[in-house]
Amino acid sequence: MTVNQQAGSSRLLREINESVALRHLLTSGPLTRGDLRTLTGLAKPTISDVMRRLQDAGLAKVAGHTSGGPGPNAEIYTVNPDAAYGAAVSLRAQDSTLVTAVCDLTGEVRARAETPVDFERTDPVTAVGDAVAATCRQARIALRRLDHVQLGVPGSYHERDGAIRYVDVPGWSRPGLVGEIRARLRTEVHADNDVNLAAVAERSRGIAADAESFALLWLGEEGLGLAIDLDGTLLRGARGGAGEIGYMPVGLPAAGGDAAPDFQDLVGGPAIRALAAIHGITADSGHAAVAAAVRAGASAFLEELAVRIAIGLAAVVAVLDPSLVVLAGEVGQAGGTALHEAVGAALRDLSVLETSVASTGLTEDAVLLGGLDTTLTAVRTALLDRR
Repeated sequence: MTVNQQAGSSRLLREINESVALRHLLTSGPLTRGDLRTLTGLAKPTISDVMRRLQDAGLAKVAGHTSGGPGPNAEIYTVNPDAAYGAAVSLRAQDSTLVTAVCDLTGEVRARAETPVDFERTDPVTAVGDAVAATCRQARIALRRLDHVQLGVPGSYHERDGAIRYVDVPGWSRPGLVGEIRARLRTEVHADNDVNLAAVAERSRGIAADAESFALLWLGEEGLGLAIDLDGTLLRGARGGAGEIGYMPVGLPAAGGDAAPDFQDLVGGPAIRALAAIHGITADSGHAAVAAAVRAGASAFLEELAVRIAIGLAAVVAVLDPSLVVLAGEVGQAGGTALHEAVGAALRDLSVLETSVASTGLTEDAVLLGGLDTTLTAVRTALLDRR
């Protein structure tokens, strides 16, 4: 081996050691050098050298010292939260609003903002660029410091052609839109279906953390969606369209050539309001009708709605056999325990497979939370790759 080869091998080994130590700080920190020696198996002088280099690079810092034990107090290390930043943007179609948040390397949200946008007059590239820039200013972080931006959209995104399909917001279905936003922000930008991101949050923060597999049914006022998580991996389909359950037919075409009813016709917001009216419940929205029914103990309405929901879920369960189905979205949240128990009972009558049904464990904006989780993973992965 030549001198240059030896130098290259030593440098590679140092970089590997730094990457391993940084990964442990990200996933298990704060840690002492003794903790890191135990986790990595590296020698004491090596760990000391690694931590010195990580501090010099601005990736780690001393957060404090141990106390109360025998011997000298040990330094406690943590990642430097300002070493990298990410952002998440959720397009909320029902009120034409961009919800934006910026987080640091630890996942702490530094700023969050909601920006109403008239997309009839404002191009999505301008709207997203301005919203992200404004949120960065609010967080006192330079826009150029963002390493990744995750978009959550009410549609299906296909990376290959850069198009968002099935999105009912002006300008958002334009081919190449995500690439234009990436060029505007001058950083990595990726897009995903909003319900997929809600499932990411349910897996990391909600009731699906221990589920081997689960399906998340988003019962929204404006639309329906399904996310399919198989052992931590989201099923997106050949063109990113997996989970567009609102378009699933739930009957035969009517005589005269009318289209077959679809799942949206059964459990979309207007359908829920119409069903509620039959039961004497008047409300301005589907989720408001469900909330009123829960408060009033209107079991007949909830049971009839549950049967409609279970009809769609029975097909999902028959094909995928998930261990858990999570009801989310405005209607799922409003229905809570009463609705998920009614859906579980109806599903047992329709399906031969035993599948648990539960309400979402999240009360905050699940799409934004999933976007933050996704962007944080991307930021950390890029940081480790650079090491």
